[in-house]
Amino acid sequence: MGTRSRIGVMHGDKCKSVYCHWDGYLSGVGAVLLAHYDSSKANHLVAMGDMSSLRPLIEVPEGVIHNFDEPSDDVTVFYKRDRKESGVDFKVDNSFEEFLEQCDNCGAEYYYVMEDGEWFVGTVGGKFDSRLISLKQALAAETKNWETVTL
Repeated sequence: MGTRSRIGVMHGDKCKSVYCHWDGYLSGVGAVLLAHYDSSKANHLVAMGDMSSLRPLIEVPEGVIHNFDEPSDDVTVFYKRDRKESGVDFKVDNSFEEFLEQCDNCGAEYYYVMEDGEWFVGTVGGKFDSRLISLKQALAAETKNWETVTL
């Protein structure tokens, strides 16, 4: 079973967001967003609609085989483009509270929001609750905890 997440981009009070089915953990979706998705690329990502799995690339490089049955390791798998599904476009919410309702509606365990060029993270019913914290700080803290555990 996947670890569901929701990825959003704030535009003033509005939030455009998409569902992501797999690997919503900080070490999965969180790390990929922080390492590979600036503001411009985040907007492009959300424009593509809901996804099965997030990867560093949005577009399929020329000569690379990529589809739902044979995904490339580096290319995001979108429901619309790669599975030919309909009804999987991004959602627009008029407030952050409405965005949180979208997270709840899709069963998201984590949510990620780009605002003013910075990524933030929260969890639904988890240790972050409805508060946003810096994704960079959350990943640094989690990595530190892993290092503590593995020593």
